[in-house]
Amino acid sequence: MNRNSRRQLLIDTTRGLGGIALASLLAADPGSDRGRLQAADVSGRPAIDPEHPFASRPAHLPARAKNVLMIFCSGACSQIDTFDYKPELIRRHGQPMPGAEELITFQGGQGNLTKSPWEFKPRGESGKMVSELVPMLGELADEMCFIHSLTGKTNTHGPGENFMSTGFTLDGFPSMGAWMTWALGTENQDLPAYVAIPDPRGTPQSSVNNWGAGFLPAAFQGTDFNASKPLRNLQRPEGIDANTDQQTRQFLQRMNRKHAEHYPGDTELAARIASYELAARMQLSVPTVGDLTTESLSTMRMYGADDSTNTLKAAYARNCILARRLIESGVRFVQVFNGAYQTGGEGVSNWDGHKHLAAQYEKHGPVLDQPTAALLKDMKQRGLLEDTLVVWCTEFGRMPTFQAGASGRDHNPEGFTAWLAGAGVKTPFTYGATDEFGYKAVEDVATVYDFHATILRILGLDHERLTFYHNGIERRLTDVHGKVIEEILA
Repeated sequence: MNRNSRRQLLIDTTRGLGGIALASLLAADPGSDRGRLQAADVSGRPAIDPEHPFASRPAHLPARAKNVLMIFCSGACSQIDTFDYKPELIRRHGQPMPGAEELITFQGGQGNLTKSPWEFKPRGESGKMVSELVPMLGELADEMCFIHSLTGKTNTHGPGENFMSTGFTLDGFPSMGAWMTWALGTENQDLPAYVAIPDPRGTPQSSVNNWGAGFLPAAFQGTDFNASKPLRNLQRPEGIDANTDQQTRQFLQRMNRKHAEHYPGDTELAARIASYELAARMQLSVPTVGDLTTESLSTMRMYGADDSTNTLKAAYARNCILARRLIESGVRFVQVFNGAYQTGGEGVSNWDGHKHLAAQYEKHGPVLDQPTAALLKDMKQRGLLEDTLVVWCTEFGRMPTFQAGASGRDHNPEGFTAWLAGAGVKTPFTYGATDEFGYKAVEDVATVYDFHATILRILGLDHERLTFYHNGIERRLTDVHGKVIEEILA
């Protein structure tokens, strides 16, 4: 062997050893693509085929539900005036709250205890007390699992929406729907895995953060559209007929495949091509699922979508019908918003009832009540609740007092209500409680982290194993907190 050959042998050997070392590091590094794939079985991260990023994937554990429908009341809907009945608050109406006579909260000093302007009545066979503000939802109390002891980390709307939607008060973290679709994919490859349906009045205060992908792959962010505002940029350009459009897409598909053959193993390229191909399929699937003219008149009437006297309710009702159709079509996560950020003045665009709670909620109640109740009824009739978890939530609660000098309630993250229905939860059931006035959670206190951990568990996901390596940290929806609320699981 000559000197050059020996030198080359040493160089090749060194490179080979370096390659072995690099492969070992990649396998140990959960941040690398190879590390993610090799560690999938151990860590609980999904092993995703870049060419089919939305393919349905197995859960960590047996799942009680396949899909999630979340109804998010933006603006902080008052538990005191809807689902959290407090007889002592009624008895002490107009008196200072004991031990909190000088209480100062988010917007200043607090006045006296103030009962709800709406009477509470027993509902269903369970006799659950629900306000006359939402009588149709009250009729379905036996279908619901109430959590009355939720607590949050912030008393501000934007961070509060972030916290409920992403598990963090700051912007830039993945939403619950993004985590779930990243983990599980979807069963319908012609529709987005995750759809966010903004209120007819506009978007919530934290806007796209509520359905963003954060540091997860961008493909898993929510696609936002509603019944009155179809998905943007989906229609063919003017002057392009269907045949030309089809031929163009086929040509692009051939070019994309040839390009991919030149760069085998490029996961970002494969994911980009998959996203483009999904967009092409959506040109046919989204208009079909969004075509509400195929719904019967009786269905439209049941939801209130034909109500000419309350056009806002009718528009929200159409969003609820769209949500049902998306779930029916196999979309993994659908997020429906009730309320938008400051589009109507004096808080009438959402549930932020600071100044004139009675007048404001008299507008919001009918918008929410009939369409949401019809959505639950319709899904049950169609058998959709057997596989779908329905989540009703808001960013935080409201005070049992009125603000000093006003006729509305201030922000309160110390104790508020959410409810679940459908697959995976006990019904009728009530978990936890606030104090005698509805101010603070005192019994079986639960955090939003616990709430998220429980929802993930119903989908068959272990919140401690579902992690994503980002900036040197193994991130998860529940941060470093959270426990499953086992008592509510069916």
